[in-house]
Amino acid sequence: MSFSKLGLIKEIEESLSKKGFKQPTPIQEKVIPFVLDRCDVIAQAQTGSGKSASFILPTLQLWKQRKGEGKAKIKILVLTPTRELTLQVAQMFREFSSFFPKKPKVVSVIGGESIGDQLYQIQQGCDILVATSGRFLDVLKKKQMNLSHLDFFILDEADKMLDLGFEEELELILESIPDTRQNLMFSATYPPKMKTIASKITTKAVEVNIVEKAVVETIRQRAIKVNKENRGPLLRELLKQNSWDLVLVFMANKRATDNIAVKFRKYGIESASFNSDLDQELRNETLQAFKDKKVQILFATDIAGRGLDIDNIDCVINYDLPRSPADYIHRIGRTARAGKSGVAISFIDYENMNHFKLIEKRYKIKIELETIVGFELTGEAPKKVKGPAPVKGKKKSKKDKLREKNSSK
Repeated sequence: MSFSKLGLIKEIEESLSKKGFKQPTPIQEKVIPFVLDRCDVIAQAQTGSGKSASFILPTLQLWKQRKGEGKAKIKILVLTPTRELTLQVAQMFREFSSFFPKKPKVVSVIGGESIGDQLYQIQQGCDILVATSGRFLDVLKKKQMNLSHLDFFILDEADKMLDLGFEEELELILESIPDTRQNLMFSATYPPKMKTIASKITTKAVEVNIVEKAVVETIRQRAIKVNKENRGPLLRELLKQNSWDLVLVFMANKRATDNIAVKFRKYGIESASFNSDLDQELRNETLQAFKDKKVQILFATDIAGRGLDIDNIDCVINYDLPRSPADYIHRIGRTARAGKSGVAISFIDYENMNHFKLIEKRYKIKIELETIVGFELTGEAPKKVKGPAPVKGKKKSKKDKLREKNSSK
């Protein structure tokens, strides 16, 4: 199916053509007509499936068809879990409306930047507000923002927002926006708490679910056994063996990403770290350098696991396995985007082997464990330790039993 069959206007089709998009993804094909028909939608699809465009394209069209004259009023509110996703979604709104005669005013609101400047931009006129939920609440508390004209309330990566305490913030947000609005929720997973969140936002939503296999089927998944101390040397060996331009490496903590990036630069490999300790300007610069292939390998925490729109990542490495099996899919979904193929490699040792089996079981996959010559996993698997045998007490006499009976009265 082509985009023209989804009922999109020619200005949006022109912007899609300019960006080289010819056919909608499965989530876009299903969601866009529902949004244009003014239905509330709850959609589940994995990272890399094109969820953002599935709400950006139709809401832009509806905004264009209903926009009024005079000063811009906030018609579309999008909340996201991370600064990077917020900036990315805001930029997509601008790009897909580039052929509109009158373009919407898009404002992004994130932490790490002046709240005063952001509030000033909103007050100067804003049609579309894209924000992280925490900073949005900070702005809301200033009581200098008018949301009474809101038409669309959108949550992107809603399940990740739950991890950040969004459930507690939701009541305040719902109190500040009109009851008559169109609600759109997008999520990669659907934990039980999501049902609670969804019921507070809408009770009449159309549900769309795109199965995970459609996203990961173009990813070659590998698992390599290696001792922890040999992961760095093995990674350098893999870089020598493969002609990867962009490699995203996920690690467990922020300090580790900084340290290993320094080490790899000493080996002449263009590397950078990406974590929440970096200020926003440096985070933006680092991502841009990675996109421009000035940096070959990006060492990142799970802050890069969702929503980053980088189409040409050749390989994702799980240097450390994610704590949550669900995050495994989010991570590997950074490769094989826009119809391309990709590779995802996990480093496995005795400590995380059972956890990796849990991931396999959760997603009904089986990945053969590999061994690379020179980097074999050594040592022995830890043996299961049996608990201590129960201590047998002395047999109680009749006097002891009588004493216990009397003391309990």
